Amino acid sequence: MVQVDVFWSYALGASMACAAQHHLEIEEKPSQSSYFVKNLLYLSTLFAPSGIYLLWNFPGWETMFVFDKSMAAWLVTLFAITNVTQGILGFYVCYWLIRRGKIYAANLQWIGGYFIMFFILIHGWDGSGYQRFFYGGTIEQWRAGVDFHVYQFIYSDVALTLYGMGLILLPVLFWIISRWLMDGYKLAGVDANHTSHGQIIKRVLFIIFVQTIPSIIVYSLLIRWFGAWIGALTFWPLFIILMLRRGGLIHRQVAALTLDPRVDG
Repeated sequence: MVQVDVFWSYALGASMACAAQHHLEIEEKPSQSSYFVKNLLYLSTLFAPSGIYLLWNFPGWETMFVFDKSMAAWLVTLFAITNVTQGILGFYVCYWLIRRGKIYAANLQWIGGYFIMFFILIHGWDGSGYQRFFYGGTIEQWRAGVDFHVYQFIYSDVALTLYGMGLILLPVLFWIISRWLMDGYKLAGVDANHTSHGQIIKRVLFIIFVQTIPSIIVYSLLIRWFGAWIGALTFWPLFIILMLRRGGLIHRQVAALTLDPRVDG
């Protein structure tokens, strides 16, 4: 979706940089690194085209039912560009942090990207994010108030397209992240005998789907019940204490993922 792809692209670039952490620590010019080139290839040949395809075929869904095919050409062009440039930005920000030994802060970049992405999908700007995401009709039907149940989205044309794209995008992404991390462990002389490619992917998915998304759902409910200000003032101190602080639940997962003692330091 247009509104979330900016943050998803940033998270993708950041996650790839973090996966290549040990290689980037000794890289003086990241733009000449093979890891940056592969990151750029992934964004430009897989991620960006998938977004453009969805925007053309399902403009209502892809824009969270804000625009149709009459949208301005400059908006489409800007969307296509940011699907790549935000990934480059995420990669460079993490490279800058990694080179300064701020490993945990670097990993929080991709976690933060996914947090904002899923907050938009779940809550959105008016609390209807999840309704817009799971709406299986066209923008004309959305505007006409035609009701679609969530289960109908599962076999909608949009969902079937997403399944097909996921079969390409996700395995490639998982392979890149797990392979680069495993290679990085060896380069740094880290004992990773008890770590496998599958365990790395499980840990990444655990951070996103078990720790981050449920937290966003709680945040969304607090906003609905108490309003934006009270919701934020209630949620963020608890989220920082329980999840983000050193020793928190997300921090522990990042420490186990990176196997880098500096994360605990």
